[in-house]
Amino acid sequence: MLGCIEVGYTLMKKRIGCLVFLSAMVWAGAGFAVQDSTRGSLSAHSPKRASTPPSAKRKAKTAAAVPTRPSFGSIAGLKSAPDALALKSSVAFVIDQDTKEVLLHKNELAVLPIASITKLMTGVLISEARLPMDELITISQDDVDTEKGSRSRLTVGTVLSRGELLHLALMSSENRAAHALGRTFPGGLANFVGLMNMKANELGMLATSYAEPTGLSSRNQSSARDLATLVNYAYADPTLRAYTTSPGYQVAVGRRTLQFNNTNRLVKSPAWDIGLQKTGYISEAGQCLVMQAKVSGRKLIMVFLDSAGKLSRIADAERVKRWVESNPATLNRGTPLAHSGARFAQNN
Repeated sequence: MLGCIEVGYTLMKKRIGCLVFLSAMVWAGAGFAVQDSTRGSLSAHSPKRASTPPSAKRKAKTAAAVPTRPSFGSIAGLKSAPDALALKSSVAFVIDQDTKEVLLHKNELAVLPIASITKLMTGVLISEARLPMDELITISQDDVDTEKGSRSRLTVGTVLSRGELLHLALMSSENRAAHALGRTFPGGLANFVGLMNMKANELGMLATSYAEPTGLSSRNQSSARDLATLVNYAYADPTLRAYTTSPGYQVAVGRRTLQFNNTNRLVKSPAWDIGLQKTGYISEAGQCLVMQAKVSGRKLIMVFLDSAGKLSRIADAERVKRWVESNPATLNRGTPLAHSGARFAQNN
């Protein structure tokens, strides 16, 4: 079918199955740098010198930053897989939400860490539990990231409503907010994580596993095909659509009002019609992005994993958008690939 990009499955089966698993075992528990739009990567602190100007200090800190380690996808050799659009993401999957036609697939069966894409499942459970959204929750020491050391403006003792925490977790990828939602769920954090995995299994996401609700752990893993299923499911929830695409949000913390912004700048672009999205990043996962968006009148679900940078994942989405817009006649609209779309179709 014209418009579909075939991937070398022989390479993927031989390399992904063993190398990704091996790298996950070898690197499990290692300290990786984490970065998101609301937090910075870990860095070494340069000695202070009274005569050093601020600009020089910033350069020194940058030079002294702890180098990030290669992602699981890089270790597995996924970046060498060819594709006609020259995507920077090691993994890509694009499907028509209505017809189930697979427009593009690249290493979509690879099981990799998914970083903060995890928070979509966290949002699904919180929304479906119908818990009081106005119930106040206090950020505790338990919500502080001890795995990656990521920063947060939600200091210990901050009190926000469940609805506010859900909004921040989905829009600005706030880790403490997501952890607090799981920690205060009926039955506690362990029960919440168990329900995350049960929901994934219920949706047919058989390659997916969750270890905690934020995405900071590299043990939160999935495939691009599974994540397309999750995006399709989450899109049916108006709250998740609204919170993930909100450009910005303000919350009152004590006497202060804090402004949080969306981690995906495309939600502000008039050229895009995005119905649901989520970004993610930890070193093990690389830069990740999932979206539901209308392109040339078609509702598309896009998944990009293990991209080289925040701008690269956005650029990949732009490449796909231009490709779809410029090839309306060659894309075989309305004829889904029976095998490629089978699992996705079950959960519609």
